[in-house]
Amino acid sequence: MKRRDFVAGLTSLAGVTACTTEAPVSGGSQGLQESRFEWNLVTAWPAGLPGLGVGVERLAERIEKSSNGRLKIKVFAGGELVPALEVLDAVSRGTVQMGHDSAYYHRGKVPAAQYFTTVPFGQTVHEINAWMYYGGGLQLWRELYKPFNVIPFPAGNTGMQMAGWFNKEINSANDLKGLKMRIPGLGGEVMQRAGVSQITVPASEIFTALQTGTIDAAEWVGPYNDIALGLNKVARYYYYPGWHEIGPMVQCTINREAWDSLPPDLQEIVSVNCQAINLDMMADYTAGNARALEQITLDPTVEVRRLPDEVLALLKELSEQVIEELAVTDDWAARIKKSFDEFQRISAPYQNISELAALQAREV
Repeated sequence: MKRRDFVAGLTSLAGVTACTTEAPVSGGSQGLQESRFEWNLVTAWPAGLPGLGVGVERLAERIEKSSNGRLKIKVFAGGELVPALEVLDAVSRGTVQMGHDSAYYHRGKVPAAQYFTTVPFGQTVHEINAWMYYGGGLQLWRELYKPFNVIPFPAGNTGMQMAGWFNKEINSANDLKGLKMRIPGLGGEVMQRAGVSQITVPASEIFTALQTGTIDAAEWVGPYNDIALGLNKVARYYYYPGWHEIGPMVQCTINREAWDSLPPDLQEIVSVNCQAINLDMMADYTAGNARALEQITLDPTVEVRRLPDEVLALLKELSEQVIEELAVTDDWAARIKKSFDEFQRISAPYQNISELAALQAREV
């Protein structure tokens, strides 16, 4: 994201300045007059989308309730106020006070931001939360975004995703060549190197693109969201695992001037509720994906399949190349990669003898 592009929009404060009024707030020990704020929040998600769309609505509701109505946030779905893939731009320029989307949507402008969604064969939801809150990840993220007038917060995670929907079988690495696939982020670059034509379209356009043959395959999230978009009606083969998005985090971004306008207690209310929705969304996805997968497996028109080991091995090899090259060409990516990799290095042995071992034992 070019710094000048962000700064250019900051001269207009109409969007970033919170609407404030002086009014008594009930429950105050001394009946003090306190400012009230009305903010706008734009998202990249279709209205009412399970998990992501509903989660951000819950975030706004919880902030309003826990602030006793002092901070009201109006949520706009992707495309209602700004294009779905331009959320971070709008927050940075002060067009709106808040945004909710994925950091890797902005890889063309902030390459290192991809680490704050996910990287291929990277961290699980438990690991990325630990790295964020207790491993230095959040500090690096905020330092990365500081020149762009934006403060980021972890505000959701979909958990382990699926490899995607395909209209042809994938039996070998050769079957990837020539495919047109909707897949963003570093995963999209990896697929390009495997011979796939990578295409980025917002969620609202995936169904039509698959139906019309504009694309041959698409990854979105997982069963919970995928059937909400109807992808099971326009593609036959549903592949796993989601090698490209093992624990993808969602970001809430706040314009710095808007943040600074809040008193400390409202800042804490926003921060705590972002952390709460980070947990809540993952719980929602765990339950929703389980129910949705059961529905998909009962559908005779859909086949749930595992990607062949040959394909996964190739994708891992290409992923390592892409990630290393990013670190060579971008100083910020190199710095973040060092922290990310070191945390994953010390985390993996414990995951192997805890989560992984327990899941394997459960199936014995």
